[in-house]
Amino acid sequence: MSTPAQRLSALGLNAKKALGQHFLHDRGIVERICAVASLKPDATVVEIGPGLGILTEALAERVATVVALEKDEQLAAALRTIVPPNVDVRAVDALACDAAELAPAPYDLVANLPYNVATAILRRFLDSAHPPRSCTFMVQREVAERMVTRPPDMNILAVAMQFHGSPRIALHIGRGAFTPPPRVSSAVVHMTVERKFDVPQAELAAFFELVRAGFSARRKTLRNSLLVGGLSVDAVDSMLLQARIDGSRRPQMLDVADWYALFVAGQRIAR
Repeated sequence: MSTPAQRLSALGLNAKKALGQHFLHDRGIVERICAVASLKPDATVVEIGPGLGILTEALAERVATVVALEKDEQLAAALRTIVPPNVDVRAVDALACDAAELAPAPYDLVANLPYNVATAILRRFLDSAHPPRSCTFMVQREVAERMVTRPPDMNILAVAMQFHGSPRIALHIGRGAFTPPPRVSSAVVHMTVERKFDVPQAELAAFFELVRAGFSARRKTLRNSLLVGGLSVDAVDSMLLQARIDGSRRPQMLDVADWYALFVAGQRIAR
């Protein structure tokens, strides 16, 4: 069983700091990630950030198809020489690809995400018209904790994630599980994707625009935050009244259902 250094050497590669490459090498962690993902044998998995292919190989043993997305063209080309036949390695940027072109529905998302673009990638897939059935992903520990927080400590990221399901932290992972080790600890988050709120695909951007407006001034009350976010006094007061939400509450005290109620009220007013 080769070490990460040996595999990198065999592939003629080095970790690229500019791409945030920290390669997972702890096979015990790999097994635990697969257990958390709880994938079906006939599943199609879209894997983002296959790295040295260690998790990719474990996924390929468990599911029918793995579509591995690797931005680094050199690494993608090298991976194609070592992965099993049921793995399709694509040299694409996960931030620029179309989820509908990657895999038929349903599919499951498994990812070791570059920390600097992790939330942007997740939002791209979750907010798309072709979202995954489940997500199992590794991010910076502090980011994972922000995703799963509840009132009275909500934030924009928590609303964005919990709109699509109920994320939970399944594993905590130390720096030593990677080569080279990152400066921060990591966590694996798992969620079954389920949109419980009836926001049409075409109106998702408007929903999250409202949430951003609400968090535009976190130290202010919800009413004042929405005003700072650009909404008119009449619109804000009408929305709060119809949604039956006290405008003196802080934005971080609202859960996703509250934001949905505000959005529905705003849509009624706009008509």
